[in-house]
Amino acid sequence: MGFKYVVDTNRGLVQQVGKLGSDYDKWLHQPINSKASPKLYDNKFIELLTLTPWWLVPVLWLPFVAWNFVVMLRRDVDPITTMFVILLGLFLWTLFEYLNHRFVFHMKMRGYWGNTLHYVLHGFHHKHPMDKYRLVYPPVGVAFIYVSLSSFGRLFIPDLIFPGVRTGFLLGYVLYDVFHYYIHHGKPSIPIMKKLQVRWFSYRILLYLLDDVY
Repeated sequence: MGFKYVVDTNRGLVQQVGKLGSDYDKWLHQPINSKASPKLYDNKFIELLTLTPWWLVPVLWLPFVAWNFVVMLRRDVDPITTMFVILLGLFLWTLFEYLNHRFVFHMKMRGYWGNTLHYVLHGFHHKHPMDKYRLVYPPVGVAFIYVSLSSFGRLFIPDLIFPGVRTGFLLGYVLYDVFHYYIHHGKPSIPIMKKLQVRWFSYRILLYLLDDVY
């Protein structure tokens, strides 16, 4: 299918996707199933910040999980309450991830800035689903979300239990991102994991064929 604007893959894609206008969604759902990392930015430093090996997620963020957990243990809170608070954090992460996927990541855009923002947040994953260095979120993006949500959360969550909520929330993110990478590039030997991987890919293929958005 031809488009009014032809994307040049030798240049940064982020600065070009906005020019696709109403063709953006069609272009996005013609995936390039290559493990190679496309060029997102012409600036080499910014481009480098977008490339993240999967193992960096647990290496970088599990210490923050542990730190929040230790801080929570030092609070005057009983173990049962601590456990439920951490589970609350896991639930809030699940809700946060679901709402973003349902109402933000899969919106249909057609304007320049809408296309650009959508592509930066999640669209690149639809276009290059097998890019192994962009399957997990880059540290800069996670740090921004971590600080922003921490500041917002303090307005509603009591300080006494806040470290526990943050423990569960951040742990949920780490588990999600690592599992997401494994579904794409892992070679599961456990039957249930094989079934999950097959079903996930079958689901994605069906959605692309229907030109729907998940």
